[in-house]
Amino acid sequence: METNEKMKSFDEIVALIDNARNNAIKKANEELIMLYWNVGQYISQKVAAAEWGDSIVDELADFIKSNYPKIKGFNRRRLYRMKQFYETYKDNEFVSPLVTQISWTNHLTILSKTKSMEEKELRLLKK
Repeated sequence: METNEKMKSFDEIVALIDNARNNAIKKANEELIMLYWNVGQYISQKVAAAEWGDSIVDELADFIKSNYPKIKGFNRRRLYRMKQFYETYKDNEFVSPLVTQISWTNHLTILSKTKSMEEKELRLLKK
């Protein structure tokens, strides 16, 4: 096999590796976004049903920190963001299927920099 042919074959293998890595990152992102959606949904529904009071997010954050110190990223602020994320998009049939297609960082930017649902939809579509 000639050197050029070998190099082309090797490049094809590297492309397969890169493609698989990118797919794995996308799947991991989808799972994280769905986790944040589900946590936000759970909190939102408990508060709405008056099963939990307004201070529950603080208590939950403290509980996770105290009892599960290896679990990171579920502090008070992030839990509120998960609740806001769910409540923002839960009734929007157009947006709901798209929420797993962008990163959590992009979602936080959209939530913090937009006011109307129309703005949020436009930003979500642009990502």
